[in-house]
Amino acid sequence: MTSKTRSFGCICDVGGIKVGHCTDTRRPTGCTVILTEEGATAGVDVRGSAPGTRETDLLNPLNTVEEVHAILLSGGSAFGLDAASGVVQFLEEKGIGYETRVAKVPIVPAAILYDLDLGNPAIRPDRTAGYQACRSAVAGSCQEGNVGAGAGATVGKLFGFEFAMKSGIGTASIHSGPTIVGAIVAVNSVGDVINPEDGKIMAGARSSDGKKLLNAMEQIRRGNLQQTKYSKENTAIGVVATNAALSKSQVSKIAQMAHDGLARSINPVHTPVDGDTLFAISTHRIKNENANLTAIQLTQIGALAAETVAMAVCRAVLKAKGLPNLPSYSDLFGFGQRG
Repeated sequence: MTSKTRSFGCICDVGGIKVGHCTDTRRPTGCTVILTEEGATAGVDVRGSAPGTRETDLLNPLNTVEEVHAILLSGGSAFGLDAASGVVQFLEEKGIGYETRVAKVPIVPAAILYDLDLGNPAIRPDRTAGYQACRSAVAGSCQEGNVGAGAGATVGKLFGFEFAMKSGIGTASIHSGPTIVGAIVAVNSVGDVINPEDGKIMAGARSSDGKKLLNAMEQIRRGNLQQTKYSKENTAIGVVATNAALSKSQVSKIAQMAHDGLARSINPVHTPVDGDTLFAISTHRIKNENANLTAIQLTQIGALAAETVAMAVCRAVLKAKGLPNLPSYSDLFGFGQRG
């Protein structure tokens, strides 16, 4: 995942998607919007035990609404959910939303990550930030690293925030014939980030001198995890998308399978102190010959979703830039911004 020639793509490759960021460098913090203005079938799977979310119940296949018009990823902890109101405002002004008798109501699920440890916690994404993220949204490419929801993201906090590393937001896509699967993930995990291709730790908890990686799982095996040390507010939040036409129950299955990508690239993951949440969306850009996908077709898309999520997690670390006392991958290993 570190080749200089390999193309990683972007969630926007799926089609029918725009991505925009609002970044507040004062702290830093920010939010990221994934716009699906034409509507997209959506599902969600929450695996961490400390989530902060909005409108996730609506995505249950048993419930009525079939499409969403945007998904918001935000910093700022639960305060950051306010940014979704700005996304709703933007979409309402464009006449986009779920049709009711008196108004079109934009459907905007959201998830947040905790980044209040950095700078002034009173600075966090709000309604204005969500609106600005929408105004900046483009279809052609995605920024990565210290932008949007990844602006204040950190990883490797099992042994205290002072030994963490800077992370960010990453994106990737995979093309398999006409089918495209993309992902975007803001990585703020308590665990280490691991490159699935070689099993090496890319970022995580550092030693007391700050120059080496501890290997969180090795320390856990030795019984060195101290309850009073580790950070209790962490998460990886993201969106996987495909151009294949999926039903609400099928896209919910894709969200579930996509979490395997987090398990391959973050260790430990889905902990009591992580709020790991992945949304999945189908933009219906390619239609099925039959009314329903076969089990093997759905398996293919789910497997690609997991792979793309793992790639996006690694991109979030590779493209991050360090902050004072929070080194990035390139700071610690001296490789520069590879990708």
